[in-house]
Amino acid sequence: MSCSYDVVVVGAGNAALCAALAAREAGVSVLVLECAPEAERGGNSRFTAGAMRVAYGGVDDLARLMPDLTDEDKARTDFGAYPEDQFFDDLARVTQYRTSPELAELLVRRSFETMMWMRTKGVRFQPIYGRQAFNVGGRFKFWGGLTVEAWGGGPGLIDALHNGAAHHGIEVWYQSRALELKHDDSGVAGVVVRRQGRTMIVAAKAVVLAAGGFEANAEWRTRYLGSGWDLAKVRGTRFNTGDGIRMALEAGAMPYGNWSGCHAVGWDRNAPEFGDLSVGDGFQKHSYPFGIMVNGRGRRFVDEGADFRNYTYAKYGRVILEQPGQFAWQVFDRKVTHLLRDEYRIKRVSKVSADTLEALAGKLEDVDAAAFLDEIKTYNAAVDTGAEFNPNIKDGRRTSGLAVDKTNWANRIDTPPFEGYAVTCGVTFTFGGLRVDQQARVINTDGDPIGGLVAAGELVGGLFYFNYPGGTGLMSGAVFGRIAGMSAARAARART
Repeated sequence: MSCSYDVVVVGAGNAALCAALAAREAGVSVLVLECAPEAERGGNSRFTAGAMRVAYGGVDDLARLMPDLTDEDKARTDFGAYPEDQFFDDLARVTQYRTSPELAELLVRRSFETMMWMRTKGVRFQPIYGRQAFNVGGRFKFWGGLTVEAWGGGPGLIDALHNGAAHHGIEVWYQSRALELKHDDSGVAGVVVRRQGRTMIVAAKAVVLAAGGFEANAEWRTRYLGSGWDLAKVRGTRFNTGDGIRMALEAGAMPYGNWSGCHAVGWDRNAPEFGDLSVGDGFQKHSYPFGIMVNGRGRRFVDEGADFRNYTYAKYGRVILEQPGQFAWQVFDRKVTHLLRDEYRIKRVSKVSADTLEALAGKLEDVDAAAFLDEIKTYNAAVDTGAEFNPNIKDGRRTSGLAVDKTNWANRIDTPPFEGYAVTCGVTFTFGGLRVDQQARVINTDGDPIGGLVAAGELVGGLFYFNYPGGTGLMSGAVFGRIAGMSAARAARART
């Protein structure tokens, strides 16, 4: 059994659907292959909160992206600006200046225009109140370069893109896993697919690989990320097992990027092995800058206030995984609990509370209680209260003289009730993948494009190393998805 399309897209998340929509816009026939059943469609994008990092000049630009922005919103909010130069600086800084200049240039320069294009496909956006701006003195101020999210979060983004695909006549096959690329010296000519238990060949003039990284493959995690990574939880889909990368490598593609690196966060210690769509992103715990984190020995091990959480959360999961027992506890007191994000209030949360630190110490499972109390005493004594606490800026309120100082948002843990949240490592996506050029064409090991093969999303290597700025994953998926779709359409027309 076989059939034929101009462009076949492997994957059905944000990057894949942007590619499919861009290719269809160019007038070619498009098939999307989704290995998940329809109820679990959307890859990792479905599990996100929908934040997208975009360069903008001010509130007027944001009003173009978000026409629903009211005069009241504008009056009560300092949206600031996030110029392209700042985006470049943040991306370079958190990746230790290893990010590909060519890919970074495309990501930053095309971020705003890509989101405006997404609006034409039915995607709506809104400000990230509550998670990215706190009300101080009756006014909200956005921080950390992250202001906009998709309406309805990740699920809303995926539903909007799928609705757009259906509207434009793009066919989607569910429970259809791509197994192999059909290729020869002239390039890729199709995909071997197992659809609902039956194997078939889908001929194609161009193929877009947008099937995510290998984070759901415990064997690959251990092989490439290192010892202990088989023990990490997977934040998102169970279907991202590296198939797209494997198929491309078998066709001669060049491996590229930070293969030993990944996006990994603090995640509820008792969360399931893979993401749960009924909870979505709720197992994350990202308010640690306002408290402290201790390991099983009762000791702090990281600067919780090193930077806005947007620039630290994607690397702190690795640090938690390296602790004894692969867990930590986040501890807060009443002074800051009103600042905790919504994910701290879900029903399925590993939480303890107490009216005294001694009682809390006894409830922190697997933690040395005496050492914890000693750590709290030492920490409290080291807090310099001269600077005013302000969650909207890097306030410089810090400790001094500790083995691991806290450099911002340091408050004494002294006001009951006290709360503790158990976290482990949750891996989001892997950073290693395929080398692509500025047209998203996959490059082979000789340095040449593979005919008819393009790629986008998490399986593209070279953008992220060690860490990433929050919201850049969905933005890069959209930018390079759109580029990949246009490139695939050009390749298909050239091969007609």
